[in-house]
Amino acid sequence: MTSFVVVGAGWRAEMYWRLAASLPDVECLGAVVRTPRELPVPAFASLDEVRPDFVVAAVPWEASPATILAAVEGGLPVLAETPPAPTADGLAALWRAAGGSGLVQVAEQYLMVPAHAARLAAVRSGVIGEASQVQVSSTHQYHAVSLIRGYLGSLGSFGPVTVRASRTTAPLVDPLTRDGWTGDPQPRPATTTIATLDFGDGRSGLYDFTDNQWHNQLRFRRILVRGSHGELRDDEVVRLVAPRTIVRTPLVRRQTGYDLDLDDFDTDTITLGDQVLFRNPFPGQRWNDEEIAIATLLRRTAAWVRGEGPAPYPLADGAHDHLIALAIEESADTDRAVTVAGPPWL
Repeated sequence: MTSFVVVGAGWRAEMYWRLAASLPDVECLGAVVRTPRELPVPAFASLDEVRPDFVVAAVPWEASPATILAAVEGGLPVLAETPPAPTADGLAALWRAAGGSGLVQVAEQYLMVPAHAARLAAVRSGVIGEASQVQVSSTHQYHAVSLIRGYLGSLGSFGPVTVRASRTTAPLVDPLTRDGWTGDPQPRPATTTIATLDFGDGRSGLYDFTDNQWHNQLRFRRILVRGSHGELRDDEVVRLVAPRTIVRTPLVRRQTGYDLDLDDFDTDTITLGDQVLFRNPFPGQRWNDEEIAIATLLRRTAAWVRGEGPAPYPLADGAHDHLIALAIEESADTDRAVTVAGPPWL
């Protein structure tokens, strides 16, 4: 059993201890909180009161660097919620202080979400040849950058990236937020940020995000991965399989519990033809995709801590995602190209 303690008590911290309760090989010892409160797990005033195998830092952006350093100074591996520091200077300072420790991972879970994990498996299998462009209109900032870099096969690579971004504002009804239905039918101004990311060597990304696009079901989520022999669009692949032979194949999710399927409602597999791209590692839990992704991240972190698996998402990659995300905002603010070059983790 691999144990962890969560620093923080917000909605994201709650997800970690709740999911861990259903994992047979990962245990949450409790939460470190600044002020005493009623929690479903034991509460500690500081990390000095508990000795877990690793720490999950689920605190606000501005508190993240200090929380990470406290764990590292105590010799504890740490999984830090995104982003690991709020500013470019903060990212550089954090890397100087903790980058060489090898103890810091970032809780970037998007590539572990079942649909993305299946798409990534398809791209890595070579069905569309060599990926050269990724377009993401789904989530924001570092999460979208992670998806772009992941599909391009650029994780672990920190070469120059040139960003060109702009913003527009237009009316949009916003029927849903994290808190649920708004009941507001009136369009309100919503900002859309669009950016191109040039990674060099013919590799590029397109970032497209509208305010509250995570929750607003009036905006589709769109993923496009272009390759040398075809492309993946959302849940469909078009590809060249032989001379004069172009085929289109859907990615199919098998969801149990529908119609006369009397199994519990659950995700089973995602397939491309006869190829299984994703198989739910937590059958019977009936978790949504985000819960599957976070549980996968927890399990991979535990395996890494035990020396039984690779690093789930190293600090350098998490920091680079956010550095590029900051460049998108800077480019949109200044209406000029911004190049990310020579970060300290290069």
